[in-house]
Amino acid sequence: MTINKYSRQREAIKDYLSQTKEHPTADTVYMNIRGTYPNISLGTVYRNLNLLAEQGEILKINCQDGSDRFDGNAKPHYHFLCKDCGSVLDIEMEPIDHINVIAGAGFTGKVEGHVTFFYGQCPQCSAK
Repeated sequence: MTINKYSRQREAIKDYLSQTKEHPTADTVYMNIRGTYPNISLGTVYRNLNLLAEQGEILKINCQDGSDRFDGNAKPHYHFLCKDCGSVLDIEMEPIDHINVIAGAGFTGKVEGHVTFFYGQCPQCSAK
């Protein structure tokens, strides 16, 4: 892992992500951080988000529509993607780590983990 010098902008991005249950895009993070750092560029936000994700401090969620969302909660957990409005929500459930053993049973390589997304309609879209 590369050691990077302290950055107030990076800390502001982490703080923003830790205080929201939303799973914002880089553009949304940028719009929120600009209030504190008006001279920050979108490129700086992208670089810092990717660095934080590479270091395991945040999660980068690759959505089916091609967008990336970011989550300040880097602990293992599952996500729900709404196929109608595109929202990304946390799902509270017991871990399903045993799926790694099931997948590894018929695979000659080594299964080290998994990424699972649930999808359908979020509560707001299903209520319409």
